[in-house]
Formats: sequence, structure tokens, C-alpha cells
Amino acid sequence: MSFPNATYTLSTKVNVTGTTRAPGDPNQFLLPWWQQTIFFIAFAGILLISAGGNLVVIWIVLAHKRMRTVTNYFLINLAFADFLISQLNLPFTFLYLLYQDWWFGTFFCKLSCFISPCTISASVLTFMAIAVDRYIAILYPLRPRMPKRHVIVAIIFIWLFSIALALPNLIYFETATYLAGTVCFITWPLETDLAYNYILLVLNYLLPLLTLVSAYSRVGMELWGSRAIGEETSIQTEMVKSKRKVVKMMIVVVLIFGICWLPMHVYYLLTSHYRSITEYKYIQQIYIIIYLMAMSNSMYNPIIYGWMNSRFREGFIHAFCWCPCRRCKRSRTKLRLRRTLFPTAARAEKYGSDRNGSLMHTLTEYVDTESSCTRRSNQCHSTLRRGSPRRTENAL
Repeated sequence: MSFPNATYTLSTKVNVTGTTRAPGDPNQFLLPWWQQTIFFIAFAGILLISAGGNLVVIWIVLAHKRMRTVTNYFLINLAFADFLISQLNLPFTFLYLLYQDWWFGTFFCKLSCFISPCTISASVLTFMAIAVDRYIAILYPLRPRMPKRHVIVAIIFIWLFSIALALPNLIYFETATYLAGTVCFITWPLETDLAYNYILLVLNYLLPLLTLVSAYSRVGMELWGSRAIGEETSIQTEMVKSKRKVVKMMIVVVLIFGICWLPMHVYYLLTSHYRSITEYKYIQQIYIIIYLMAMSNSMYNPIIYGWMNSRFREGFIHAFCWCPCRRCKRSRTKLRLRRTLFPTAARAEKYGSDRNGSLMHTLTEYVDTESSCTRRSNQCHSTLRRGSPRRTENAL
């Protein structure tokens, strides 16, 4: 989205984040040092966690053949969009909001304001693609899964649509320099900006959330509300539980997205109709909090994956094996001990090298099956020892 009230008038004042700025007062919006420190700590945390977490998610899926599923390819696209917004929008916009002075030139003004709606649109369309994939897989299990070439085509379409939706920001954003500093603003009329923000609100928030709520409600009814005809086997029970885990994880991801971006959309709606709000004394601090809350959405998804999916969790442990903290050491020790769960050399070659390409895939699979049974009886463990590792693999 564009900066709030970042338009300028050919008068003696410039509107930036909704407040009036006299050209000769460069320190008018300089916040106290303790407020700047708090905001900088939050900014640094979001930037580092988002960059590191999303890159690790991409590595986990691309580097391990067993993880290359339809859903995970869409998760790569989601991680890539979150990485872009955290690196190409957050640093520039945060400093601009904090110091009310654009230091980065016209190119980065256009790029930063283009990246924000583009990546948000890519994220929500990816949510919808995952929901459609889950909907078909659960409600119509006999239908063939989406082939990978269709996934690639869907991702290309997602980005083409997102680029087209954000293109006006790339064209109409400019910079202007005044005595008090430089501003990054959009050159079209206020009425056009209001209409554009309403379009973004509908296409990037309201319509996707309504679609996702409908799709996951139907999926939830199927997974939690229906019963299988006849006696349910242990394999069927494991498959249903695996599907429930994936659906739960995606519901949490979508819910966090809706919560993080809700204050931003409410702010735009209120300031569009009640301009006096932008003259509030602490509006700069309020908007920075709202902005950081929206940007923090880019760092939550890797945390959710590691929390709710055992394969991603083991992948994160493997990626951060250098961590010296005690808990990570315990996790690495368990990971090494679990290597004894591997089958004999012949079976390891069958399940590891031929099918997966590396021992990490076999390790991830065995760890996943064991962790899914840690709270069950010893019967589950004996079943795992007798059965094929494919029986209880996660749907993800």
C-alpha cells in the first residue's frame, strides 16, 4: 500500500503520515530516543527473523526431495513474498516513517511502494491456491493431485496478477525535496488514491479472507465432522490426522495474516473519511506500531511451520545446528541418536538414496513418524518398527 497521506500540495506545508510539517522545522517529528530504541529493536527483530526464517523454509523444501510437494511449493512462494517485503519495503519505509525524510531517491521510492501491494497480493493468492489444493485433496480424494507443472503455472499467474495490481505505484510514485527534507508521494488525486486503496482492500484482504473461511470451513466439516463408513483402519486414521495437521497449520497462518493486516486497513478507512485523525498528537507513533504489526506477519510463518510441522522443525534444527544454546544441543543429540532408527543398508538405500536423494530425507521421515507417536501407547511404536515409513508420512 502507499504511504498514508503521503501526498503533497503546492503550499507551504507537506503532509507526511497524516501530520502537517512546516518546511523550516526538520526536527518536528523526531521522536524521543527511548521510543526510537524500542522501534529499532522491533524493526531489527522482524528484519532478521523474516530473512533468516523464510530463507531456511525455502532451503528445507528445495534441498530435500521428500519435501517437494504441491503444498510446499506454494509455501516456497509464500516465503519468497515475505522475504521480499521484509527486505525491499520494511527498511526504507520504517526509516521514512521514523524520521519523516526520504533518503533513498526516486528509484527506491517507486520500488518500495510497488513491492508492498505486490507481495501482499502474491501472499493472499498463494493462500487461496493452497486452500483450493487442500479442498480438492480432502473432499475429492480420488481425483489426481495437481501436477508440478500446474503448480508452476499457478505461481507464475499469481505473480503476473500481483505485478499488474501494484503497477500504478511503480508509475505514479515520485519524490520531492523541501527545506525540511524529502518526501515520497503519489502524484494522482486523492479521490483516485482512495479508490485504489479500496480496490486493494477488497482484492488483498476482504475477498481472500471470505474465500478462505468458506473453503476451510467446508474442509473442517469433512475432517472433523464426518465419519468413515465401516471400521476405520490405522492407516486411514493416520492419514486423517496428517491432513488435520496441515489444515490446522494453514488456518493458523491465515488467521495471523488477517490479524496483522486488520489495523492497517482500518487505519486507511478511518483516515480516508475522517481526516482530523491524521492531526492527532501521537499519530506518528500509532502508525509506526500499525506498520510494524503488519510487517511482522512476514516473520510468523516460519515460526508456525517449525511449531506445527515436525519435518520443518527437524529441518530448522538441522539448519541451525551451530546454535550453542542448551535446548538446541539436546535437539541435536536426539537427532544423532535417531539415526539408529534407520533401516539396514539395503533398505536405507531403497528408501533414502533411490527415492529421496539423500539420507536427510530418510531421517526427516523417520523422525516425523516417531514424533507423531510420542504421546501414544507402546503399540504405536511397535507398529512403526514393523511397518513401512511411508505409512505415516505427513501430508505436507
